[in-house]
Amino acid sequence: MIGPLRTLLLTALAIAAPFASAQQPAGISQSLSELALQPATHMSMTFDRSMLQQAQSFIDNGNGDLKRAAAAINSITVDTYHYHEPAFYTPETMGSIIATYHAAGWKHLVNANATPAQSAQPRATMTDLWLHFHGTEIDDVTVLVRAPRDMNLIQVSGAMRPLDLVHLSGHFGIPKVDPNAVMVPAPDGR
Repeated sequence: MIGPLRTLLLTALAIAAPFASAQQPAGISQSLSELALQPATHMSMTFDRSMLQQAQSFIDNGNGDLKRAAAAINSITVDTYHYHEPAFYTPETMGSIIATYHAAGWKHLVNANATPAQSAQPRATMTDLWLHFHGTEIDDVTVLVRAPRDMNLIQVSGAMRPLDLVHLSGHFGIPKVDPNAVMVPAPDGR
């Protein structure tokens, strides 16, 4: 497993509580299971609000921005898919996933996908980031990371400021964000 996901799994097992889920567009779960042309082992876990409040005790007490950002989260869900052989991700299904998020009002900010030649490389990683806004606050975030043998979907739900994402990156299984990076919408606003 990827390092942050291992930490997330261990913390989830240590803090057992009821589950809740981020609000995803209808049909996304089915599309994700059909994204690769081969079966995968699938594991899913969710931190609900009470679990996240307990997990805050693991966060550095000296970082007020991180604590404020963590308090804005209602739930984090991580789905991990592992393939026994390198997976081929169906472009048509990925197109359908992008269109579904777009139709539901999500913004596709990062589209860091490998070219077809690069995706055949053993270590090629493709990443997509979607944000759903309620006014100026982000109420849902989805990160989809696809590699040859693993696919991870991280869903965060809450009432966050855009800067909160930078403070939360690297914690709770949320991928590290370069604070100097400039995020731009994906082509065609999708």
